[in-house]
Amino acid sequence: MGKGGADGSGGETENLDPPNSPIHRQSSQSLANNAVPSSRVDRLLLQRLRKSQSGTALYGDAQQVVEDFTEPSVYSAYEGTTSQRLIVVANRLPVSAVRERDGSWSLQVSAGGLVSALMGVSNFRTCWVGWPGVYVDEGPDRDALTAALAKEYYVPVYLDPKVFDLHYNGFCNSVLWQLFHYVPLNMDSKLSETRTLQFQWAAHQAANQRFGEVVLQNYSAGDVVWVQDYHLMLLPAILKSRAPKMKVGWFLHTPFPSSEIYRTLPVREEVLRAVLKSDLIGFHTYDYARHFVSACTRILGLEGTPEGVEDNGSLTRVAAFPIGIDPDRFARALEQMEVKAHIAQLLNRYAGRKVMLGVDRLDMIKGIPQKLLAFEKFLEEHPEWRDKVLLVQIAVPSRTDVPEYQRLRSMVHEIVGRINGHYGTLTHVPIHHLDRQLAFHELCALYAVTDVALVTSLRDGMNLVSYEYVACQSDNAGVLVLSEFAGAAQSLGAGAILVNPWNITDMAAAIEDALTMSDQERRERHRQNYMHVTIHTSQTWADTFISELNDTHVEAELRTKHIPPQLVSDEVVETYYNSKRRLLVLGYNATLTTAVEAPRQPKRHFDQIKALTRVNPTVYDSVAALCDDPDTTVVVFSGSDKWKLEETFGELDVWLAAENGMFMRAPDSAWSNLLEVSKKDWMESVKLVFDYFCERTPRSFVELRETSVVWNYKYADVEFGRLQARDLLQHLWTGPISNAPVDIVQGAKSVEVRPVGISKGLAMSRIINSIAERAGMDAVQYDFVLVAGHFLARDENIFTFFEGQSLKVNEGFGQHHKDKAATLHVVPEYDESEDILPPSAGRGDSAASTSTDPLPIPRARQAFVPRSSGDSDGGAGPGPGHGGLPPPLPSPSASINPAAHYASARWSHHHGQYLLNQSHTHLLRTSTDLDSLHSSGSLSMDKPPPVPLRLPPEHLFTCTVGRNRSQARYFLNGSSEVGALLADLAEVSGPR
Repeated sequence: MGKGGADGSGGETENLDPPNSPIHRQSSQSLANNAVPSSRVDRLLLQRLRKSQSGTALYGDAQQVVEDFTEPSVYSAYEGTTSQRLIVVANRLPVSAVRERDGSWSLQVSAGGLVSALMGVSNFRTCWVGWPGVYVDEGPDRDALTAALAKEYYVPVYLDPKVFDLHYNGFCNSVLWQLFHYVPLNMDSKLSETRTLQFQWAAHQAANQRFGEVVLQNYSAGDVVWVQDYHLMLLPAILKSRAPKMKVGWFLHTPFPSSEIYRTLPVREEVLRAVLKSDLIGFHTYDYARHFVSACTRILGLEGTPEGVEDNGSLTRVAAFPIGIDPDRFARALEQMEVKAHIAQLLNRYAGRKVMLGVDRLDMIKGIPQKLLAFEKFLEEHPEWRDKVLLVQIAVPSRTDVPEYQRLRSMVHEIVGRINGHYGTLTHVPIHHLDRQLAFHELCALYAVTDVALVTSLRDGMNLVSYEYVACQSDNAGVLVLSEFAGAAQSLGAGAILVNPWNITDMAAAIEDALTMSDQERRERHRQNYMHVTIHTSQTWADTFISELNDTHVEAELRTKHIPPQLVSDEVVETYYNSKRRLLVLGYNATLTTAVEAPRQPKRHFDQIKALTRVNPTVYDSVAALCDDPDTTVVVFSGSDKWKLEETFGELDVWLAAENGMFMRAPDSAWSNLLEVSKKDWMESVKLVFDYFCERTPRSFVELRETSVVWNYKYADVEFGRLQARDLLQHLWTGPISNAPVDIVQGAKSVEVRPVGISKGLAMSRIINSIAERAGMDAVQYDFVLVAGHFLARDENIFTFFEGQSLKVNEGFGQHHKDKAATLHVVPEYDESEDILPPSAGRGDSAASTSTDPLPIPRARQAFVPRSSGDSDGGAGPGPGHGGLPPPLPSPSASINPAAHYASARWSHHHGQYLLNQSHTHLLRTSTDLDSLHSSGSLSMDKPPPVPLRLPPEHLFTCTVGRNRSQARYFLNGSSEVGALLADLAEVSGPR
């Protein structure tokens, strides 16, 4: 769309129910019960089907499908209707306000792609919010202008001239626009210039804040808010902070640069995080969307998915929506007598010569000098064309007060004069150059008579000139020479001649090809381009974006169905106060500590020492107060070493469990082993592999614990770290520890190798028995239990343990066969943000090793274990040829390949034979017999005694911290909320 973007074109705060209120949960359940298709594509196709009411091969009887899915409770939440209002927020309104002589105001509609795109949307009542183009002081004149705009459903945003200048001409055009078009930021030679950038950023924030206030004043529940372009990138966060349930979409009309270019922006994190508050983010092309996701991944450390950007279970959808034009407008113009007269006049004037056309804004990114140089080279190499071809170049002036643009204008005039002076004659000049904008009917006539259109942008969001040219060429079938750096190249590349504008020789050759192209080829190329332009119109673009924006809320409802509700602190405190005996089980990392992983925190990524996790003094005081209550037992779990817990809580009357429950320490006692591991000879081999990958992966490190080894890459490049983790797993699978009794556990940014069978649930059962042995049976008769932690899926059996679900000794080993053959596999552990399971282990089975699946095993598929028809221990059942049950697990003698096992699991899922394993999401890895593990002395796994505690207790609060998807009953956002809750409990703690 070019530099102007949305500029050239164009209530009360929502009364919100709490996201986890009964009303909200009821609406989520009703949405699920009305059979909304789970696939986003299915939902969007169904919407189109309902609109067209036509039968298609996709759904068979269209009328029947429509009747099945017409429940208002399902589709009224996200389907555009005539009662739904669309609020378009652009930096400038699509009209210009002109004061008449009598003091009244008149409005003149501006031309632009955004205006024509949204003017044709009939499914919504549209309201525009933006700057009116003038500043009017408060008083009768402003009131009169506001009233005139309100009649046309325009809402003005009045900005102080100084603020607007710093915001628009300063930060937007001098910083963001340049950066997004790959123009490096100016080098600051003086400290005053750095201060200028700070003033521009402050004005940009103030302008966005003012836009937000106006939008919120005019917003009503159910409205759709569509924010346009880079001028308002901070607006989504402002709106969502006041109205979290507001539907907010943001669309960028310029390119989005590579992450390596974008990261030079001083306020890069703030801008990205503000935009990510949108429900849907749109770009013209897939490349721009890919660059944005890469920037979020590399700069913010977030998870990029095919759907968008995921942050702790919250998904912001990112997609490409190529804008179009209104081709009917140009078709109607060509039928007007005024345009036909201009066409006849131009044909008479240019008779006998081929006409080439360039229509550009006089801008550095439009490639006008490169176009002129290519034309000069063409004339130099082909003297026979010098009096047979004509280039008409329309250069619309822009930013004439900027020195860089003044120099560009002088350069263009110099090149045009040189070419005309060298190759011109008394009766002919090869270039007709105009420094002005043509009227619409003149431009249509010029499009119609043109034989070759030259679009040579160095970097362009879309460039709709190419679309307009194609729309006016229904009779002439002219050739389009298009820069590969324009967004339109991805849409019209099939019919256009794509060129690199930096390669002058290449462009000169493309001009020759276009002028000498056969009529048949010209018409075939034009047919493909014309078909795209007429199908992908501006109205289709707007309608598609709004449909996707509405659907994001349905998808969010479906994604959050199983997300536990927010924990209500007041309820917990009241129950705690009224209870007689209480148990608090707390995680350590990211629960009692604040995990700061560089470069997640803005302005702190340069100092990674700040990332060390420490317990807040307030949290420590709260835990100390709770431990002093004789009726309260506190247990702290950690995957870290014993010395870390000892250093922090050693002086408190608290139970400690280190290394995921491998070691336990009672108050005022020494550390003891919950599980005996006598053979640890595998640790040396594992550390050797980990050290090797530390050398290959900068900024990664190894943590050597007493019973486990961890390779951590949280400071490494995100994408490179994931690739290295995948390679590391291949080495572990096929290396010297392939038969060792160990689990390989994947964390968010780590890979851990630890002895088989360790889990927090098993450790908790033994701690309960130890408390009973130490203090008596009455000491464990808890009527209040709070379990809170940032636990991996593997360790969430500590939640299910307190729910009363049975905890089997062999849970640590997974399911096994009646013949006691172990099926031990690598343990993929997920923290919502990583999927690193390699596609194939390559460990022997020829059928499995030839798997061509190039992708990691999806998280959702690994959360299931095939159900068998045998006993509760998971005995093997018949395969697909025996009653439709899943195929049996591999025999002990066969090498087990994850890809083969995944293929079996995928078949079972298709036949509905999956059973969710509530304790673990892992498979075990060696072919060693379980009995041999016990007898070898490598692992002591005596059956835990019955727990002397009524499960579930009378008052149970299981709470996941910082992980939305969990088996816990409740959810807390982070360690700060945990600290606040503990402080509230400490206030009411003590004997009564």
